[in-house]
Amino acid sequence: MSQYKKSEINIEVVTDENHVPENITWSAEDGNVYKEEAKALMLSVWDSKEQETLRIDLWTKEMPVDEMKKFFHQTLVSMSDTYFRATQDDKMRDTMKDFCDYFAEKTEIKKQ
Repeated sequence: MSQYKKSEINIEVVTDENHVPENITWSAEDGNVYKEEAKALMLSVWDSKEQETLRIDLWTKEMPVDEMKKFFHQTLVSMSDTYFRATQDDKMRDTMKDFCDYFAEKTEIKKQ
């Protein structure tokens, strides 16, 4: 018998009458997360058949611009780390990290 494990991550979005997110929650039983509130999310899925990325980018009305800047910065840093783990391309990872530093400086979120 196979020992495969199935996991689920659930995202719930409540919108206003104009379809603007008012509330985002997510749950992941394996991580002991149940209906945790989030102000923003970015989800990317690779469609191998069409050779393109499908994306969902959402943020609530209450997401402050300064937090959005930090969210983007941390996502970009994470993407550069993930890119390296997937490709072992340290030169491009370093280039991406340089851009992350530039982004942090220009958005004035660079840690002092």
